[in-house]
Amino acid sequence: MTKAAVMGAGSWGTAFAMVMADAGTDVVLWAKDPDLAEQINRTHRNSAYHPGIELPPTLWATADAPAAMTGVDFVVIAIPSQVLRPNLGAWTPHLPSAAVLVSLMKGIELGTTRRMSEVVREVASVNAERVAIVSGPNLAREIMQRQPAATVVACTDETNAKRLQQACLTPYFRPYTNTDVVGTELGGAVKNVIALANGVAAGLGFGENAQASLITRGLAEMTRFGVALGADPLTFAGLAGVGDLVATCTSPLSRNRTFGVNLGRGMTPAEATQAMKQTCEGVKSCRPILELAVEHGVDMPITEAVVQAVHEGLAPREMARMLMTRDAKSE
Repeated sequence: MTKAAVMGAGSWGTAFAMVMADAGTDVVLWAKDPDLAEQINRTHRNSAYHPGIELPPTLWATADAPAAMTGVDFVVIAIPSQVLRPNLGAWTPHLPSAAVLVSLMKGIELGTTRRMSEVVREVASVNAERVAIVSGPNLAREIMQRQPAATVVACTDETNAKRLQQACLTPYFRPYTNTDVVGTELGGAVKNVIALANGVAAGLGFGENAQASLITRGLAEMTRFGVALGADPLTFAGLAGVGDLVATCTSPLSRNRTFGVNLGRGMTPAEATQAMKQTCEGVKSCRPILELAVEHGVDMPITEAVVQAVHEGLAPREMARMLMTRDAKSE
């Protein structure tokens, strides 16, 4: 039987652990908090993130990271992107020598502008073939309710991608394989920034025209950026691109959209951060994304406006004005 450790018992980590258990994979869920691990084992629920939803009886949890990873085929990392490096550094001595390392994270590292797979390869000293990405329109709450969803499993090694595909394939969760790790990761990171901007538009009271325009121009921005960094442009027309973008920009379950809505309604960035109980990746990733864009000569006006609104004091309504008064040009 395929074995997996899901490292991180937050909203998405718990949901993906459930998916893998439903797919017949032997799964252990690592929780930083021993009390949460004990609660999951005793009640088969993660009340902190998914109250009222029962987990599969085959899924068990532990706060012992080395024990969780012992003898597994997949180590699935589901923690905030900005704490990946120190956590993985502590876990590396305990990683099984042949395990595939799977990133559920959607961010760019502050200070280094590295993608999550690049951080994994650097810290764990593994080849690209042993690193996989899962990304798509995967709102955790809907998946916990076992509503239909699809995703992308990306790995440069197609065999490993197919192995992971089978380890998380269920009647309600449909993974597709892809070898474009760069595009899959960048789609997952940039869509959070666009969703934040779309939330600002909604919070300001702008209608569907404004939001549809932001999503569409955001897709163009995401694609330009990805191609400049070596991604396949077709990836952005798929689940890891436009699919994830639409879900994150439009759903009230989206953390990044919710953060933007709160900004648009008058909260300061500090107040919006305080109001969020979970990590909002777009807040921290927008800066390194913009740094990468500048480095590669890519025009990303929406990302630039988000950086100014979140980190430099630009008023949300001025953010809208800045985007709408840009020089007219062809599409």
